[in-house]
Amino acid sequence: MPETSAASPSPPITRLLGVMARLRNPDGGCEWDLAQSFETIAPYTIEEAYEVADAIAGGNPAAICDELGDLLLQVVFHSQIAADDGLFTFDDVATAISDKMERRHPHIFGDVTTSDVRLQWEQIKANERAADGPKGALDGVALSLPALLRAEKLQARAARVGFDWPDSDGPRDKIDEELAEVAAATDDAHRHEEIGDLLFAMANYARKLGVDPEAALRDANAKFARRFAAMEAIAGGSLAGLSLDEQEAHWQAVKASERG
Repeated sequence: MPETSAASPSPPITRLLGVMARLRNPDGGCEWDLAQSFETIAPYTIEEAYEVADAIAGGNPAAICDELGDLLLQVVFHSQIAADDGLFTFDDVATAISDKMERRHPHIFGDVTTSDVRLQWEQIKANERAADGPKGALDGVALSLPALLRAEKLQARAARVGFDWPDSDGPRDKIDEELAEVAAATDDAHRHEEIGDLLFAMANYARKLGVDPEAALRDANAKFARRFAAMEAIAGGSLAGLSLDEQEAHWQAVKASERG
C-alpha cells in the first residue's frame, strides 16, 4: 500500500493560493500566467461573473459550484499579481471585506437596532464615501458595468440629490422626444448619439416603473433565443430560404404555443 502522510491536508483555499503562487513563480512558473496584469485579467473576471449568473439561471448546482471556482480563481489571480508587486495580498483582500461587512451590519455584529436595514446600509455607505473626501454624486459607478446597468445606476445616483422626474410621465415623454430625434438624425454619428440617448431614456423609464432594465433585457434576450430556436425546429432546422411571411407565420405559431 502507498504510504500516507500523518499531516492534515491543507485547507482548500491554502492549496489554491499555493497553485497560483507556483504558476506566477518566475522560476519554473507558467509563461502565460506570469505575463498577465490587472488589466489583462479584468475581462476574464467580468466573463466569469457572467458565467456564474448563467449557471444560476440554469439551476445546475454542479455548474454553479464549478463557475464559482472559476470566479474565485480570478480573485486569487489578482491578489497574487498584487502580492508580486508588493501592493497587497489575498489576506488583505479577505480582511478588508470582512471588516466592511461587519461595519455595514452593526445590527448583527454590533449593538445597533434598526427597523430599516436597507436604509441603514445606504447611510453607512454614504458615510464611508464622505470619509474619503468630497466626491461627485456619480463617482464610484463602475465604468466596466454593462451599459444598461450603468445607466440605471447613474440615474439612481442622480435621483438621490433630487435630479429626477417626479413620476414616470416625464421619462415616458422623453422616449417620444428621443425617438423623434433619432428619426431626424442626418448621419451615422448623429444616429449613434441619438440611439444612445433613446436607450438611456428607456432605462430611466424602466427605473421609474420599478423595473430592473438589465434584468428585463436579459429576459427578453432569453425569450427571443428560445422562440427563435423553436422556429428553427418547426422549419426543420433552419429558416434559411423561407420568405419573411413564412418566418413570421412560424414566429406567431411559437408565440401561440407558449400562450397555450
